[in-house]
Amino acid sequence: MTTCRPNRRLISVTAGVVSLLTMFACVTAWAKEPKRVLVLHSVGRDFKPWSEYAKAIRSELDRQSQWPLEIIEQSLLTARSDDENPEDPFVEYLLALFVKRPLDLIVCIGAPAADFVQRRRQQLFATTPMVFTAVEQRRIQRSGLTENDTVVAIAQNYPAIIENVLHVLPDTKTVAVAIGNSPNERFWLEVLRKELAPFADRLSFIWYNDRPFADMLKHAAALPPHSAIYWHQLNVDAAGVVHQGDRALPTLFAVANAPIFAFNDAFFGGEIVGGPMNSVVEASRMTVAVAIRVLGGEKAGDIKIPPIGFATPKFDWRQMQRWGISESRLPPGSEIHFREPTAWDRYSEQIVLLLGALLFQAAMIGFLIYEHRRRHLAEVQSRNAIAQLTYMNRRASAGELSASIAHEINQPLTGIATRASAALRWLGMETPNLEKARAALEQIVAASHRAADIVTSVRAMFKKDTSERLPVDVNRIISAVLAIVRIDLQKNGVELRTQLDESLFLIDGDEVQLQQVVLNLVMNAIDSMRPALPRVLSIKSKLNGHNSVQVSVEDTGIGIDSANRDQIFKPLFTTKDHGMGMGLSICRSIIEGHDGKIWVTTSDTGGTVFHFELPRKTV
Repeated sequence: MTTCRPNRRLISVTAGVVSLLTMFACVTAWAKEPKRVLVLHSVGRDFKPWSEYAKAIRSELDRQSQWPLEIIEQSLLTARSDDENPEDPFVEYLLALFVKRPLDLIVCIGAPAADFVQRRRQQLFATTPMVFTAVEQRRIQRSGLTENDTVVAIAQNYPAIIENVLHVLPDTKTVAVAIGNSPNERFWLEVLRKELAPFADRLSFIWYNDRPFADMLKHAAALPPHSAIYWHQLNVDAAGVVHQGDRALPTLFAVANAPIFAFNDAFFGGEIVGGPMNSVVEASRMTVAVAIRVLGGEKAGDIKIPPIGFATPKFDWRQMQRWGISESRLPPGSEIHFREPTAWDRYSEQIVLLLGALLFQAAMIGFLIYEHRRRHLAEVQSRNAIAQLTYMNRRASAGELSASIAHEINQPLTGIATRASAALRWLGMETPNLEKARAALEQIVAASHRAADIVTSVRAMFKKDTSERLPVDVNRIISAVLAIVRIDLQKNGVELRTQLDESLFLIDGDEVQLQQVVLNLVMNAIDSMRPALPRVLSIKSKLNGHNSVQVSVEDTGIGIDSANRDQIFKPLFTTKDHGMGMGLSICRSIIEGHDGKIWVTTSDTGGTVFHFELPRKTV
């Protein structure tokens, strides 16, 4: 018979696996169990600055903790009075609440909570780790600390607060201290009186601890000039009224006629000017860092944190503006919050783009103006050059023409003179030779006819034949001439006024010759107005009855002497220093060559009005 013996090695391995599984299950169960943290408030959950510490600590715990947390908050309501008897029911309540489910950590916020826990430690939480935070270093009873206790204390420098007031508001003479009358507040009242005593020769202090809140408001509204208010805290006023939440400070701010300062930035953000203050965020972050270390197994008594002093001074821009505090008066390195952004801060990119567009547009406009002026000057110079060239050409042509005419006429005139001398000689002889004299006289007559024929041919060269005339629009002729003299009008500062009758009929004529007439009259008008002001040129066209068109050119110039009025249309007569006396004579020849007439009158302003009239087009 075979006996089966158990395999000892197999049994050993199996036992090890079971042990590991059991341990893993325990660890898993432990990991799922949340760590319990009690947050104990000093006076209540809604009392600043401790309420702000509690909010920040809870937020940081949720962010930093690697374990699930069950955070329980309780408030030490007994800290509002001097009576310690109500603590017993609260102690029994806490014992009943945590006897079956012990705590992993207690976070005491504020000095009253720290004092209560230290007095009741053996009765309540003998071995539970504790972190005392948001408590000023002078309120810690270090002799009562155990190996399970650690402190994240804050340090308050009250003289620095008053120095800040005097630095930003150097004319300050009075400081009102807003503080309540609870046991904790009375402790700080004595500290403040002692530490601010060195300022007694510079400042007058008013203490609100013995006033009901209504009296505080009344007094703060009537503070003398150059006053400031130091807000410490107001948990319970002198009348025993509890002030929790955010109502007391805003109410005081609404009536106060002086700037308000504080020791903690829990009050910053609306009513407080600012300065060096304890930072809620900094202290809460340090508290949570310590709490995480304790929850991780580190002994609380081994963690030593130096007191946290005032943070970098910070100021409220809105309050600085209200109380006329210059930025140059702030301590070096100060931070300014709630600064109203300027238009540049808000729209710098848009402003840069807009300025760029405006500069580009201004540059383009400047370039166009420059280009327009350059072209205008070039046009004026070109017209002046053309006018000069035309004038020189006319002089040359006139010289050539006159030389040609003189040459042509000189021959028959020379012959006339020669033959006349010969005839005189023949007649002056003792026996006059009448035949030869008669022959000379006949030759003189022939030479005179030849001279007349030369003059007639010259006139015919400048006079158009009526068969070449075409229907023309007088208004179009006037408009064309005005376009030519536009620059001359602008250069001489002449105001142009036109009154052209749109119902004019066409006339028979030479358009170029009629343009010459209007151009001559307009240029004469401009010349006559050079020494006169104002300078107004008026051109009118109208129907004169049913058979003719009348054009008037009126100026406000110096006018024409009545003694010269009958001669101005004669050749070689001129009143200008630089004139040749041919312009108006040619105008008369052209108008009369068109079967019209031209005349001159004096205007109502003393200037001159030239009129010409042309017959309508024949059918």
